Amino acid sequence: IFSIVVFGSIVNECYVNKDSQHPELLCIFNENESACSYGIAVGVIAFFGCIFFFVVDLYFQQISSVKDRKRAVLLDLGFSGFLAFLWFVAFCFLANQWQRTTLTRGFSQGADAARAAITFSFFSIIIWVVLALRALQRYRLGTDMSLFATEQFGTEPSASYPGYPGGSGVESTETYQSPPFTETLEPNPKGYQVPAY
Repeated sequence: IFSIVVFGSIVNECYVNKDSQHPELLCIFNENESACSYGIAVGVIAFFGCIFFFVVDLYFQQISSVKDRKRAVLLDLGFSGFLAFLWFVAFCFLANQWQRTTLTRGFSQGADAARAAITFSFFSIIIWVVLALRALQRYRLGTDMSLFATEQFGTEPSASYPGYPGGSGVESTETYQSPPFTETLEPNPKGYQVPAY
């Protein structure tokens, strides 16, 4: 949502006429086209990245390959860290260019949109850092629980398949147990006649 606010406000209201003598649209951030283009680019990348990783999160439990799960989590971690860095650069760049902007009558019309883009760029830094930490936690949780382990069995060629663990850890030597409640059954219960065929 923050990425939509940033690139939407830049696209809609940060290209304005400086005054009535200049009919061309200029970027409100110190007339620097690069500032507007960078803010739009980072916002669009973040938006589509969010959609992609939302879909990955929905289907994460259905990924059967351990290697693919590990790749998905590492990709999420890397992308979140990269986006946090891009939003930090966007915030610094837009704030710096806004500080150098001299407000004319035309530029004052888009001032609120410029401030909104700067503010939500800052909030996006926090959000992407939190997402990166969440991905790191997911990765650590997976390695602690052997979710991503590639060796589930012994490495020796003669190692046998591990058996199913017993409840108490002690194997029973008794091979057959009688069914429960058989001691109380009568051969012919009262009131029931065995049919003769």
